[in-house]
Amino acid sequence: MTTARDLLVVVIDTRSGTSVEQGDLSLALAGAELIDLIDAGAADLDGDRVVPAVEPATDDLLLRRAASSLVRQEPHEPVEDWLWRRGRDLVAAYLAELETTGAAAARWRARKPSLSIDPSALADSSARRHANDRWAAHEPVLTALATAAGVGTRYDGDPGDGDPGEGSEGRDDLTDLGDDRIVTVLAAVNEAVVELAGVRQRRAVETAAFDNIWRAV
Repeated sequence: MTTARDLLVVVIDTRSGTSVEQGDLSLALAGAELIDLIDAGAADLDGDRVVPAVEPATDDLLLRRAASSLVRQEPHEPVEDWLWRRGRDLVAAYLAELETTGAAAARWRARKPSLSIDPSALADSSARRHANDRWAAHEPVLTALATAAGVGTRYDGDPGDGDPGEGSEGRDDLTDLGDDRIVTVLAAVNEAVVELAGVRQRRAVETAAFDNIWRAV
């Protein structure tokens, strides 16, 4: 399992009753891929720029695609540019893979502007249990990515029950990661999600203003 797949499972299994914006999740998935590429030695950061290295030794098709799409010419691509470029339609790609591998028991509506998936659509598997165990252990990278994607942070040991924890140690503390590169990626994911929220808000205001003009005619 990759961090991106673990993230998708967590998003589905939280059963929070709220939808997750596909754009936010796509950016978080792209961040998860970059973190895995860094961990595998397939990429590095020079400041905030992504420097490709060797191809990752993995059978994972989507992660290999991510590695092959890294910009290899200098100046290398900033992390945030990578998130926007790689994140395009990334939710649909991961959902499609779940369907083709039999990990999904139902076909999901991936073209909706927001993502609301019944956890019963996800087949039980060791991969699902691995993701849930990682979430229940409050693994900081997965928690930070899920929060950026719009999933309320939960510290009750079950990704599907309970309310967001209060006062849990290390809840928002990423200083123990021990790798500034990972912190840089997570910060870029958060900044991109905030930027996307601003775009949505501006569009909503513009749409409302346009509607008001027509009502006045």
